[in-house]
Amino acid sequence: MGFLDALLGKRKVAGPAKTDRLFAMTTASIALDAEHAIRTNGQAAIVFQPLGTGDFQQIVTEMEELVRSTGGDTGTTLKTADDSYGYRWMIFEDPDIEDLVVGVNAVSDALAVGGYADRTLCAVFAFDETPKGRVYFIYNYKRGQWYPFVPAGGTQQRNTEKELQLKAKLTGELPIEPELERWFPLWGIPI
Repeated sequence: MGFLDALLGKRKVAGPAKTDRLFAMTTASIALDAEHAIRTNGQAAIVFQPLGTGDFQQIVTEMEELVRSTGGDTGTTLKTADDSYGYRWMIFEDPDIEDLVVGVNAVSDALAVGGYADRTLCAVFAFDETPKGRVYFIYNYKRGQWYPFVPAGGTQQRNTEKELQLKAKLTGELPIEPELERWFPLWGIPI
């Protein structure tokens, strides 16, 4: 919004909230399953860079306890893993994609409310395409955009052709990152 707009009382129309963009995965998963035979494998993760402060640790501990306590009702289980880059993976398991999205969103909201939104790297949702293999959809919190990541074999190769096909198929379903150079591979995903 420019100076003249402020004087004249005009407001810039806000785009969709980033949480709306995260929740787009619930409807996109239906299209993936019905139209492309790509099904959730029941796993998702939120990836963040932990801090050693008491406040940060308290937020993470409270979120872990909350997810575990509500997991009896929803069927969601939680585990954590730290990777070699110093990032923590909070891994959710649940056959219901909506429960996965809600769990990931709850953790990202708690970190944001605590003032640690900048510590959140991404969310990762794992899908299987029978018989071709694993497909990941990565949500970049800083950009508010999704992109597909399709590893090809065991040697840090990616199937960029498949990624571009998925982009074309899901442009109406997910807010896809338009800048392909921002489609960062995540090697060694623990889901």
